[in-house]
Amino acid sequence: MAATEIGLKKGVVTGWPERCAALQAKANRVRSAATRTRPDPRKVESGAVSPYDLYSCLNIASNPTVPMSIDVDAYLTTILNREAVDTSIFSPLWNVQATIQPLLNEWANRYLLDVRPSGSFSKGTANASGTDIDLFISLSDRTPETLKEVYGKLFARLKEQGYAPKRQNVSINIRVNGFDVDLVPAKRQNYLTSDHSLYVRRKDTWKKTNIDTHIAHVTAAGRQQETRIIKLWRNQRGLDFPSFYVELAVIQALQFEFLAPLSRRVVKCLEYFRDYLPTAQVVDPANTNNSISDDLTAAEKRAISEAAAMSLQGSWENLVR
Repeated sequence: MAATEIGLKKGVVTGWPERCAALQAKANRVRSAATRTRPDPRKVESGAVSPYDLYSCLNIASNPTVPMSIDVDAYLTTILNREAVDTSIFSPLWNVQATIQPLLNEWANRYLLDVRPSGSFSKGTANASGTDIDLFISLSDRTPETLKEVYGKLFARLKEQGYAPKRQNVSINIRVNGFDVDLVPAKRQNYLTSDHSLYVRRKDTWKKTNIDTHIAHVTAAGRQQETRIIKLWRNQRGLDFPSFYVELAVIQALQFEFLAPLSRRVVKCLEYFRDYLPTAQVVDPANTNNSISDDLTAAEKRAISEAAAMSLQGSWENLVR
């Protein structure tokens, strides 16, 4: 059954009753139908029925709460392969960092401790068509400026050097070598820890976080495939849904899903967004006092919930391309 024919809403598959009725007589001639396993193409009579069509029909008929087929998983895997990001030593990321590093060295002077990749690239949740390269700028706890001053001075220096910086919530976005780069300036809290303090522009305050903990948490959860599909869904709908929020929400949505196929896991994420995202609290694994879900307004979370509900009524090709 083609990906375009698979509805996402539970129990709904466009044209399913007619398709199954038409295939019933043919399906009876396929021995593997009795065991509900994917039939061996060699045992399917020539021209009688596509093994993929048959498997899809039997799977949905026997379990109407799983509206997907092996074709959908293949469709999603093809998208993931297309969107794969090079994370090797040959990745363009390293050229981006090398380009911006001299400016950062000069701006931070002796207070610069480290500049390193963070975010989606480091967690394996990046897509080629929507990759923002996050560079985490670690400054010494002895840095005399306040966090707000650090953020403002970095913005001003980037502008002086010919970039077109954009203020974001905790980062500053610029274009380097054709890539979107998010610079995240932060002050280490003390030399005994890797905890850092970030300036939060939208609320004109600061928060404690730990990038190492973020990377370890998302990597250990093993939800990279689902997260990448959901990020594509977000981007293709123009939703305001911060990447770290997406990663944590996907982990929370799938905390009890272990053996389901990729397509079912994606549906589970959308159902979670539809039913729970507007009210669910999602906290920073490095600081439980930092509520990540507070990064969006009630209206912004409602927009995500409504988009998920609409996507669950449609086709896979409309959901993600």
